[in-house]
Amino acid sequence: MTKSQADVVRTALEILDELGAEAVSLRAIAQRLDVRMNTVLWHVKSKARLEELMADAIVAGVSLDGLPRDWRERAAEIARRYRRALLAHRDGALVVAGTFAAEPATLDTAEALVAALLDGGLSARDAAWTTWSLIYLVLGLTQEEQALPGRALGEPAVGERPALRRILPFLSGESFDERFEFGVAKLLGS
Repeated sequence: MTKSQADVVRTALEILDELGAEAVSLRAIAQRLDVRMNTVLWHVKSKARLEELMADAIVAGVSLDGLPRDWRERAAEIARRYRRALLAHRDGALVVAGTFAAEPATLDTAEALVAALLDGGLSARDAAWTTWSLIYLVLGLTQEEQALPGRALGEPAVGERPALRRILPFLSGESFDERFEFGVAKLLGS
């Protein structure tokens, strides 16, 4: 049976979800598809290109339907959906953060977020920088959240650092949802 680029990307995502980002390789995809590596390379050209396509497939999980009309609510909802799309795949944030995918789903999500910010009256520069800030918040926090199951929770030893000791109760590994909503609200001036 003839394989397509979509088959290669789908198989890469299956490996990602089952075994994690480190297990995704052109060789592993070829083995799973029962094809030669040249077939995989024909469709994706390189590991870097595969990662771009995987990132876009992950971001394609962001639904842009039924968004709120209010620009702040719309931008916040896009950020929430973006985070959910990343969380839907093991190491999803790691894969997306490691690429610069100028692909359809990624561009559509960026367009919707930038449009919401421009609708709110932000200047082009502020809309661009707020978009980057929101994306960085989502990627960083989600990477931390997805890495957590492999790390032991516990209070870090901060020593004689009174400011850090004072905030330790708020650094709980289980406050990801609250930290996410707080960051989005701050960035959107809510």
